Amino acid sequence: MGAFAEIMFGGLFQGSLYAMMAVGLALVWTTIGVFNFAHGVFMMLGAYVAWQFVSLGLPIAVALPVAVVVMAGVGWILQASVVRPLIGRPNIVLVVVITTLAAGSLIENGVLTLWGPRSKQLPSLLEGNTVIGGVGVSLHQIAIIIITPLILAALWAFLNHTRLGLALRAVAQNEDASQLVGLNVTALYGLAFAIAASLAGLAGIFMGGYRFMTPVMGSDPLLKALIVVVFGGISSISGPIFAAYLIGFFEAACSYYFGLYWTPALLFAVLILMLMVRPEGIFANQSRGLA
Repeated sequence: MGAFAEIMFGGLFQGSLYAMMAVGLALVWTTIGVFNFAHGVFMMLGAYVAWQFVSLGLPIAVALPVAVVVMAGVGWILQASVVRPLIGRPNIVLVVVITTLAAGSLIENGVLTLWGPRSKQLPSLLEGNTVIGGVGVSLHQIAIIIITPLILAALWAFLNHTRLGLALRAVAQNEDASQLVGLNVTALYGLAFAIAASLAGLAGIFMGGYRFMTPVMGSDPLLKALIVVVFGGISSISGPIFAAYLIGFFEAACSYYFGLYWTPALLFAVLILMLMVRPEGIFANQSRGLA
């Protein structure tokens, strides 16, 4: 029972963080058709912005939504400055990889200069610990496991039942037709980046509540998010969500039975095998969209 509970809890927790990161990457890709390699930096910056508000005296319950709003603005600005001017170029995917990597490096060094290299940590969402199935877990991690599906469900409802969400889906499916019917495609690009940055920043705040924060804390989650979207399929946001939890459970099981040293190697071996069998991703749709 203890092994099962530990794997289940670890998989849900890791999968929740991976899902928050991967959905933002998938949202930008399906809407604009580019990969944002500053996504990991968004995660780190969200945690540091929240920490700054907490250090000014705000409780974490207030600092969290304020930091998420700030990150939405950061995402919009990044899109307007290093992505929007490149839209329409034949080599936009490669160029945006370079520009977002450069922007991410600039932000990372700015954080290092502004807040220094010393590790920091945010207050937990909920203080205390409990025991589930013989495994000791923190209430902070339980809160993340519960909150993340609610956020993802709210995003699904936004994309499927609001005018802005339906407009985003329309742009993802056919940009030219969206322009013909009068949609402001440029503004919708900015909205996609804003939502992605908010989700990444929120994931960073969640992580900062149980792990020490550093200016390079977003590098490994970015790699895992890329693995998730490749594994689940980049043509929608539902595929990466399912893949995030699947990979979370896989990592938890491998860590328990084989140790942390072998887990990355086994994960990449499974990823390579999956790409050989189904390169579009195991949950990929036939057409690009935000379903």
